[in-house]
Amino acid sequence: MKNFRKEILGLIVIVFLSVSATCQEKASSSADSDSKVEKNDKKKKKRKKYKLPDIDLSHWSVTTPELNHKGSAMNIEPPEILDYATDERLLPYMYNDSTLGALVFYSFPSDATTANTKYTRSELREQMVPGDNHTNWTFAEGAYMKGKLQMGDVSKSSDGKYHKVIIMQIHGRLTNEQRDLIGQKDNNAPPILKIYWQDGKIRVKTKELKNLSASDNEILDKDAWDDDKGFTFEQEVGFGKFTLEVEVSDGKMVVILNKNEYAVYDNIHMKRWGVFENYFKAGNYFQSRDEGAYAKVNYYELEVKH
Repeated sequence: MKNFRKEILGLIVIVFLSVSATCQEKASSSADSDSKVEKNDKKKKKRKKYKLPDIDLSHWSVTTPELNHKGSAMNIEPPEILDYATDERLLPYMYNDSTLGALVFYSFPSDATTANTKYTRSELREQMVPGDNHTNWTFAEGAYMKGKLQMGDVSKSSDGKYHKVIIMQIHGRLTNEQRDLIGQKDNNAPPILKIYWQDGKIRVKTKELKNLSASDNEILDKDAWDDDKGFTFEQEVGFGKFTLEVEVSDGKMVVILNKNEYAVYDNIHMKRWGVFENYFKAGNYFQSRDEGAYAKVNYYELEVKH
């Protein structure tokens, strides 16, 4: 009887030890698994923490709201612009937000205005040949720009409405020969396209000839052109991300919002515009002189094709 009890006790001890070992094994396995999950989560967080915008700046210059040593708006060209992340002249106005993965353009009213405007900007200017503003494109040659962007922050005016910001442009330019022909001091021509962020919506403005019978020489003068009535896309983008595309061909211009809304300009004004050279602009051309006003525009992607 005593031997039988001993055998029973022995079996109980063996079962207990076996169960205990299995539990420990499972606990250890669970702990290892939890540890792996935790490490993976940390890796994911680290990956998410540092992101950079997908933008090649080798064919862009930038103008900022800061004055240079000559007393005009600061302008940085390639290759210097490529060091924007460490260039103290640019850091307040053009910088990476590595959490968002965006290139931020910050602007506010300052004394650093450019010719023919009272407003300031933190805005890129296309340079087909880096460092050269004299090589541009025509509508007949065609052009394409696409940007993924977002209004990061913007102040309000006294009436409670958000301040307007031009986020993309196509600007006209006179050749040296055209400039001399009409006796103008510089090569400036009107912008054929201005795209605004306005109260959470995207608004497009373009130019129309005042007199369709004007000659090719007469239409080189900026006073020959006037603003159209403008067009506002139906979709409200607010402070969310959105995509804008601009397609230009001979006598035609198309602006596309989020691949589902189109503004098509295929008219006599576009055809007559063919006398001008052009270049793209993108960023933050701030449209207010109110004290304390400001805006931040986030660009995630920007590409140009010709």
